Amino acid sequence: MAATPVLEGELVRLRPIGPQDAEHMWQMLDDPEGMRMTGTTATFTRAQVDDWCATVAAREGRYDWAITHGGDEYLGEIVLNEVDDHSRSANLRLALRPGQRGRGFGGEAIDMVLDHAFADAPEGLGLHRVALDVLSINPRARMLYESLGFVEEGRLREAHRDGEFWCDVILMAVLEDDHRAARAADAARRAAESEAARTAEAERRAHRADDH
Repeated sequence: MAATPVLEGELVRLRPIGPQDAEHMWQMLDDPEGMRMTGTTATFTRAQVDDWCATVAAREGRYDWAITHGGDEYLGEIVLNEVDDHSRSANLRLALRPGQRGRGFGGEAIDMVLDHAFADAPEGLGLHRVALDVLSINPRARMLYESLGFVEEGRLREAHRDGEFWCDVILMAVLEDDHRAARAADAARRAAESEAARTAEAERRAHRADDH
C-alpha cells in the first residue's frame, strides 16, 4: 500500500498523522458533543492514543490525515479506511476538534480526499466508491455530505442508542462519476462567475471613460 501523501488545499493542508498529534487527539476524545455526533462509544486510554498515533501510518488498508491550517497543529482528522482494492471502495470518516467546526475545514478536506481517492493510480488511489454513515441526530453533517455529492443509500432504523432514545444510522456514498460530474459543474460555475466579473469590470471601465 502506498504511503499517505500530503495534500495541499486553499484552506487546509492534510498530512499523515504522527506521534506529535497524540495530545490533541486525546483532547478531542474528551469532547462529549463530538463523540455523540459521531456515535463514538468506545473508550481509550492515553497510552492507546499514543500508540495509535505512532503506528497508524504503517497500518494496512487505511489512510489517516491530520487536518491543519496555517501551521502544523492537528485540528482534526479525515480517514479513508476499509480500503478494498478489489472492489475499489473505501469508507470515509471525519472528526474535528471543538472550535474548528463550521470554518470550512471539513468540506475542503473531504473534497481533497475524494479527489485523491478517485484519481487514477499512481497519482491517486483509483477508487470507484467512497461510503460513510451519519447519525440522524447530526443533520448538519448530513447536509455537508450531500453538498459534496454523497447520496443516501439506506437507513438502519434506530440502530444507534443516543442516551435515553434511539436514532437512525444513514448510509451514504459517492461514486467516481458523481464526483467528477460535480467537479466539472463546479469548474463551469466558477468559469461563468469569473467571466461575469470580467464583463462587469469592463462595463464599469467603459462607463468611467464615457464620464470623462
